[in-house]
Amino acid sequence: VIGHPKYQESKRIAIFLSMPDEIQTEEIIKDLFKQGKECFIPRYKPHSNHMDMLKLSSAEDISSLTLTSWNILQPSDDDSVREEALAGGGLDLIFMPGLGFDKKGNRLGRGKGYYDTYLERCMKHPSGKPYTIALAFREQICESVPVTENDVQVDEILYEDC
Repeated sequence: VIGHPKYQESKRIAIFLSMPDEIQTEEIIKDLFKQGKECFIPRYKPHSNHMDMLKLSSAEDISSLTLTSWNILQPSDDDSVREEALAGGGLDLIFMPGLGFDKKGNRLGRGKGYYDTYLERCMKHPSGKPYTIALAFREQICESVPVTENDVQVDEILYEDC
């Protein structure tokens, strides 16, 4: 990931804080700050499909986040001081989680459509749609995954031996 050309050229990057069953992103987050890139993480709004990408000030900033009912760390609902990526310069790259992927770039998420809805908002931003890279285990690559017309394909899927 760290040697990937899109990662190297990107300045404003959104990345998920991994759950135990996902590719672990902690080292990537540390590298983002080491390289002086801007790091944004998701804040999911419960009972909706709305998600914002809020700026982290440092890798250590993660320890100040709140744990949601889904066991995901994220900025609290009343945190209004963090920059939302689309309120500023947009994003260059988004690293995306998922449950399953196919080689056509289709992604099976957790069913709420958070990333698809966020990418639709990105497309309306002056900086346009960021490049998207899904991080996966080889076992998550399927022949095909079910999609709807609202699903946005990922630009690239990184997994072992890809």
